[in-house]
Amino acid sequence: MWGARTLAVRYPGRLRYGEGVALQEELVRRRRDDLLDDTLLLLEHAHVITLGSSGRDRHVLHSRAELEARGIELHRAGRGGDATYHGPGQLVGYPILDLKPDRKDLHAYLRALEEVLLRTLAAFGIRGRRDSSATGVWVDEAKVAAIGIRVSSGWITSHGFALNVDTDLSYFGAIVPCGLAGRPVTSLARLLGRPVAPSEAAPAIVSAMSSVFGYGSLDDSGWKGSITSG
Repeated sequence: MWGARTLAVRYPGRLRYGEGVALQEELVRRRRDDLLDDTLLLLEHAHVITLGSSGRDRHVLHSRAELEARGIELHRAGRGGDATYHGPGQLVGYPILDLKPDRKDLHAYLRALEEVLLRTLAAFGIRGRRDSSATGVWVDEAKVAAIGIRVSSGWITSHGFALNVDTDLSYFGAIVPCGLAGRPVTSLARLLGRPVAPSEAAPAIVSAMSSVFGYGSLDDSGWKGSITSG
């Protein structure tokens, strides 16, 4: 559905949220200046809750003191969407893509990211679905992947998606996930009934990105595993 290009895939390991934002900002500048190819960052974050542009403070259910006691950071995020949680066992994808000249359709871009996640689940024999009332990917009534993007004035994308691979889902109890009260969350591990490492899911995401976005070639050095940051 998209014109053939090269996708570079990077695996920076486990980063604090601020480190991930700084890395994205650097890559966005370089992509805007045509100093690198379209790039997909695949990583894990240390425990963090982020609030997007439509995020409500009341959707964070714990006080700052309670969050600090659990080792959870809290950040305002420069993306769309509401409250979400990132942490170990969750695979976060940050596509740094140039949507010019023929990809400048944000609705199509969001649906393409959903398709990437649907195909990733399918690679594990799981049938996911879209929800007409909310962006993301679901299995039955439980959300397994969230999406929140940013597109700069130069049509360069950042932020992206988060797939719960083997995440400790109890941390979602600190928020109203994506502002959707009463909607449960799930993970690939829970759906499969076995442990799943992010490194097991990463190749399926890369393959789906290549297929959905029509990349003619990949620059993928392979998953390097998690690196605990501080």
